[in-house]
Amino acid sequence: MTMQITLNNRTELIDFDELSLNQLIAYKNFTFKFLVTKVNHQLVKKDERDQVFVKDGDHVEVLHLISGG
Repeated sequence: MTMQITLNNRTELIDFDELSLNQLIAYKNFTFKFLVTKVNHQLVKKDERDQVFVKDGDHVEVLHLISGG
């Protein structure tokens, strides 16, 4: 089954009916070390990403942090 989500303010069609936030990060190949993640405007901590599941219609944000001087 295909689900439709909003990922970083863009509509995405994903060929799963549900997957964990960590699985979505791997699927979309987000490889930055420091990521901030939200599902439906709720902050998801790094150690909770395997327990939080993305479903059809969800709004997901995966933002990378860049440090600099």
